[in-house]
Amino acid sequence: MAKLSIINREQKRRDTVKKFAAKRAALEAIATDVSLSEEERFAARQKIQALPRNSSPVRLRNRCVLTGRPRGVFSKFGLGRTKLREYAMRGEIPGVVKASW
Repeated sequence: MAKLSIINREQKRRDTVKKFAAKRAALEAIATDVSLSEEERFAARQKIQALPRNSSPVRLRNRCVLTGRPRGVFSKFGLGRTKLREYAMRGEIPGVVKASW
C-alpha cells in the first residue's frame, strides 16, 4: 500500500484542480481566442501561469482506490491490477470473467 502522505497529497491536488477549474477554463478560452488582441491573450496566459502549479489537471495521477498504487491502474474500475485480479477471481466485479479459449 502507498504511503498515506502520498495519497493525501494526491487528494489535495484533486481538490485544487476542482477549485481552479472554472477560472483556468475561462483564462484558457481567452488565451486561445484568435479574435482578441495579442496583449489580451498574453495577459490571460500570464494569469494562467500565476495560478498554483497543482491546479493543472496534468499533474494528477490515477491511483488505486484501495491501495493507492500509482501504476497498473484500470481507470474503468479505479483499481490496481492486483486488486482487480483478486476481485475478478472472487466474482465480485459483474461482467468480468477469466479468459479461456
